[in-house]
Order: sequence, then structure tokens, then C-alpha cells
Amino acid sequence: MDRIKLRKHSRDRRRRGLQRRIRGSAARPRLAVFRSSKHIYAQVVDDLTGRTIAAASTVEKGLDRAAGGNVSAASEVGRRLADRAKEAGISAVVFDRGGFLYHGRVKAVAEGAREGGLQF
Repeated sequence: MDRIKLRKHSRDRRRRGLQRRIRGSAARPRLAVFRSSKHIYAQVVDDLTGRTIAAASTVEKGLDRAAGGNVSAASEVGRRLADRAKEAGISAVVFDRGGFLYHGRVKAVAEGAREGGLQF
């Protein structure tokens, strides 16, 4: 297996283990994070209905395009997501790191969401 396939396979194994334990509901939806090499995406999902309640990413307007893949942009994504979730009436979530290690940009999204007022 080459390096990229091995990395994806390892992330998929970690993610499957997390999926068994983490479920979002209407009262406490799931905050899912996806990290690509250039951008970071986060959304609050109600797993019972399969509906996305709020979303934010570094791709949207207003964020500096050059800062798409760094920690400060990820923290801003977390704060924006928290604001949008609070507008939708959500104050508590379950954090789903999506098989990524809780470090760097993924951790920055979580801390930004906590600064924005989400509880998890």
C-alpha cells in the first residue's frame, strides 16, 4: 500500500470506531469536522433526521483565501459555526473529529467553537 492509501485507510479505521460511539440527536447534535490539505470544514448535524443545522468552512467568503489551511483560520471557522448554531437554538453538541487526530487545525476548530459558546 502506498503512503496516501495507507493514510486514508488508517483514518477510515479510526472513523469507524468513532461512529459506533458518537451519535447526534436533535437535543445534542454532532459537530463533524473534515480537514483537507488546503481547507477545513465543520458542520452541526442531527443524525436522526440527517439534516445539517449549521455549517462553516474556510472556503466561504470573508475568510482570507491564503489562510485556508492554518490554525487561526480553523479557529475562526469554529467561532462562526458556534454563532450559527446558537442562532439555530443549539447550545450543546457532541464533537466528532472524523478520524483525524485531535491536534492542530481540528483542535483549533473545537476551541473556537467553545469560545463561541458551544458546550461539549
